[in-house]
Parts: sequence; C-alpha cells; structure tokens
Amino acid sequence: MQQNEMKLEFDSHSCNESFARVTVAAFMTQLNPTLEEVADVKTAVSEAVTNAIIHAYKNESVVKSRFVKSEDTAEEAGRIWITCHIRDNLLEVEVRDTGCGIADVKRAMEPFFSTAEENDHSGLGFAFMEAFMDTLEVESAPGEGTCVRMTRRIGGGRHSESICGKTDAFDMLQPEQDGMPPKSQYDGNDAGNILLSDGR
Repeated sequence: MQQNEMKLEFDSHSCNESFARVTVAAFMTQLNPTLEEVADVKTAVSEAVTNAIIHAYKNESVVKSRFVKSEDTAEEAGRIWITCHIRDNLLEVEVRDTGCGIADVKRAMEPFFSTAEENDHSGLGFAFMEAFMDTLEVESAPGEGTCVRMTRRIGGGRHSESICGKTDAFDMLQPEQDGMPPKSQYDGNDAGNILLSDGR
C-alpha cells in the first residue's frame, strides 16, 4: 500500500490561501492526477481555507487590518492546520481552525446561506467542496473552531508507481492571480457536524 502524509501550519492571512492550495496540489502530484483532479482539489482547499481566514477569525482580522501594522500581527493571527494523507490512490485532506465555530452546520451547508449584512450571497463554500470532492465531513462547535475533512480518489488506474513520480499536472500548481472569492461573515452558537458523499 502506498502511503504518505503532509502537515502544514500557517497564519490566517489572506495571502496564505494561494500558498495552501498550491502546497496541497504539489503533494497530490505523486498520484499522477489529471489536470481536472488537481483543479478540483485546489478549489475545495481554497474554499475551506478561505472559510477559516474570513469566517473563523473574522473578528481578529478586522481589528488587525484597522489598528495593527502587518509586521506586528504574526503572534496575534489565528492558526490554520492542514493535514493530507495518501492511501494508495485516495487523497484525504483535513483543514482545521480554532476560530469562532459554526452554530448550525446543516444550515451553513446551504449553497447561498449567509449572515452578511450587505450583498454577499456566496455562502460558505461547502457546496463547492461537496461538488469537487468524493466525501465531505464538517465538525464544528461555537468557540471551539471547525474541522473540514474531505477525500478524493485520484486517477483511477493511472496513479504512479513512484511516490515522487513526474506528472502532467505540474502546470496547475501556479497560484491564480484573481485573489480570493468573496465570502460572507458567519456567527454561531451551537455545535454541529455533517457528512456528505456523492457516491463516487
């Protein structure tokens, strides 16, 4: 059985979102994925990390952006952890934060659910994660943070015998220049968890 693991820890700054998804994409290239598979995983990771940056630590972000110089924020920033496992051709991705948490996970999974006061109806991105990954599990409790676990079976029968083999997906690793997608603000008080699968 082919196995490998990668762990990543970084501050909840928006500039780290592209770094996180490109790092996960680089890790999965050992499975010799298609360009579509790399793009799908990058999108799902981007949504999960953006949620942690904008929603989980939104109060800290507002304070820092208005009152604190950027070079002084490292110790105050929220932390985000990503763990990736490869088991044969199955990629497992976990994105975790210790932010404000989600009150009603089932309601938050709705595509256009938003608690934003202004015209932000993009939701929390869980619909994208569900669409692009094989399974999605969200665990959260108010004040305790959120853990998003996703899996995707990569390449069918294509995955490389060499754990660090070359791949035609390398060009997909460059970070996009269009920045982060707009996100709503979230506020919650109750615990919740949900597991979704598209049956692939």
